[in-house]
This record gives sequence, C-alpha cells and structure tokens, in this order.
Amino acid sequence: MYARQVPGTYVRRIVDDEIDVLLPGLPALALEGAKGVGKTATARRRAATAYRLDDRRERQIIEADPSRLTGGTRPILIDEWQRVPESWDVVRRAVDDGAPPGTFLLTGSPPSPGTTTHSGAGRIVIARMRPLSLAERGRGDPTVSLRELLDGGLPPLRGATQTVLVDYVEEIVRSGFPGLRHLADRVLRAQLDGYVDRIVDREFPEAGHVVRNPAGLRRWLTAYAAASATNATYEAIRDAAAGGSARKPSRASTIPYRDVLERLHVVDPLPAWLPTRNRMARLGAAPKHHLVDPALATRLLGVDADALLAGRSGGPSILRDNTLLGCLFESLVTQSVRVYAQAAEARVGHLRTHRGEREVDLIVERANGRVVAIEVKLGAVVEERDLRHLRWLKTHIADDLIDAMIITTGPEAYRRKDGIAVVPAALLGP
Repeated sequence: MYARQVPGTYVRRIVDDEIDVLLPGLPALALEGAKGVGKTATARRRAATAYRLDDRRERQIIEADPSRLTGGTRPILIDEWQRVPESWDVVRRAVDDGAPPGTFLLTGSPPSPGTTTHSGAGRIVIARMRPLSLAERGRGDPTVSLRELLDGGLPPLRGATQTVLVDYVEEIVRSGFPGLRHLADRVLRAQLDGYVDRIVDREFPEAGHVVRNPAGLRRWLTAYAAASATNATYEAIRDAAAGGSARKPSRASTIPYRDVLERLHVVDPLPAWLPTRNRMARLGAAPKHHLVDPALATRLLGVDADALLAGRSGGPSILRDNTLLGCLFESLVTQSVRVYAQAAEARVGHLRTHRGEREVDLIVERANGRVVAIEVKLGAVVEERDLRHLRWLKTHIADDLIDAMIITTGPEAYRRKDGIAVVPAALLGP
C-alpha cells in the first residue's frame, strides 16, 4: 500500500523500483516527464552530486565549461539538462569513454528543435515518469497485479474497496501531481491554472517556439481537453478550437502546438495498437487523446466535481460516445495503467477498427506479442453488452489474449464464469 502525500515528505513511487534496478547497471539514466511529476525529487534522493541547470548562476558556470558536469561523487544529477543542451553530449562522451554504472542521472525534457545533440541511443537510457497512479494516491490497498495478469494463468482475484464514484471524481479533479495533492481546493485550482499559464507563457518559448497567438494556443489546448479519451481527428479539434468563429486556427499553426506539447509531455496520446503476431485487417491508426493529468482538462474546460457528477460538459463541443465524466475516468485509468505496464516492461495502446465498429479501450502488450485487453466502465455493474468487444477480440487473437478485464467503479474484484476479470479501478496495481 502506498501512503498519502504529506507536505515535505517523499512518497515512494512505482517507478522507484525501476530506477533502483536500472541506475546501478547503467552509466547514464534520464528521467523524462511533464513538469510537476516529481522527476527532481525522485532523482535528488539518489544523487551524491547535483547540478541544477534551472539555477541561473549554476547554468552560467556550466555553459562556460560543460565538462565540469563530469566532476563530483557519483551518482551525478544533471537537473533540467535541456537548459544546457551540450550537457547531453558531455554525458554521452563520458559514457563512450567508460563511465562506470551509476554515474549520471539526468532529468528534463527533450531540447528545442534544431538543437544539435546526439540521440544518446545505446548510451543514455530513458525512464518515463507520469503523475501518481491511483495505486500511489493512498486510496486503498491494490489487490490485483497487472504484472500477474500478464504472466497468464487467469489468477484468482480478490479484494474489496470502499472507493465509490464520487471518490474517483475527486481524484480526477484533485490531480496526480505530487506537489499539489495537499493543497486546499481553491489553492489547487489556482495552481492548476498557473500550470497552464506557464505552458503557454514560458514552456513554449523555452522549447524554442514563439507563440504569436497565445489565446489561440489556449483554445486549441482546451479543445484537446474536450477530446480526452476520444479518437477525434485533429481537424475536429481545430474546428472546436475555433469556437464558432469562421476563422479557425490554421493547420500550420496547430501542428507545432501538438508537437511541442508532446515533447513537453503535457499531451500524452495513447497510440493505436498494431498487433505484432496476429494479422487483423482494418484497424485504425489514430491515437486516443489524453492530457498528462485529467485535472488539467477539468480546469481548461471549467468543470468541477459537482458539474461532472451532474453530467455537464464544459468547453467546446466534441463528438464523444461517452459523457465527459466517463471520458475523464477513462483518462485517469489509462494514466494509471501506463504506470503499471511500464513497471511490467509492457506497452499500452488502444484498439479501434477502421469504421469504429469494434473498440477496446486499452491493450497491454508484452514483448512476446501477448496481451491483456481492458475495457473501462464508469459504473459498478457489468452487463453483457459491456463484454462484446472483449469476446470479439478473443475470436481474432485466440491464445495471444492472456487475459481480459473490465475496470469499474464497483466494490469488489472477481472473475466471472467466462474468465473475464472485473476489477475496481482502486484495486488494480502494478
């Protein structure tokens, strides 16, 4: 069980286990993720020497002589490395020259386009960090392990939770950014609004993109939030960003929006699953849209917990098959499942046939091509119609379907007679 976040304390993360395995065996490890996910706090717990390149004084010293980054007691943390892009190549060359395992730990984001840095492939391994998953938020004790489901054998399921719909809505609006979890409601909303302001006013320029129309960027980001957990086309998002105006933002201006936001990990699209072992014709290739944290979507759309529970939507109109609450619940579950899947060395996608007749919300795939298929349901009771796409998938990939699961807001985890797992979101963990 993971503890609740307390101001001034560090709560151990699922990714900590991954770092504890990788760092002692690699000369250089980079932690990537959006601002606020906790990269620096996680890295500083391990560093014996730290260079903070977001500090102007330290940055000027390193810019004058980047080779200084190789000095100090290991592990050496280079925080916000993209502020001095040459630091990446300094680390790469040090690895080439035989730096021992556990030497470098980097945090930051990819540098702006046009910056000349080596890819680091084969020298610097990247570990992704996301906001706190449901299992890490202290809501309860997860009793169902995604890793065990991926191991196969249809393990028996157990566990009960008192977490109900209103609690999940609270988690959607409360945010998974560790530094915000303790804040009172009004202060939390101000911080989330400030996060969006920083993206537009500071992060874009720092990423090398001049925003000539900040209001247009905000409208596009709001439209993207409205498209959470949908396959809306980018043309539909552009139309929604126009807000009824005849002058919608040009494609040439919105493509950089998307590219920069992905590099900043603010948007976190879920790729389409393309099977490696089975031939399935007519699968769609479009991603599902997600922001890094659904709490940002609620602020952009101007909705709170009461509005979500009342079934109201905010912001521009986007065609969706579910309520806004249903989409944001799916986004919350997707973010959590991606954290658990990373710990199990698996990747996550979604399945949708070309015309949309069949959809499976999440496909968790191991390197051997075998998968766990997951449907997300905003409800406590599973009905037969909720199972139809999972059963269809079984007929197409047979034994490559290790397990099938419906994630709900219900009280208990159990396995149906047909073998399909039913798991409350609060009971799923790594």
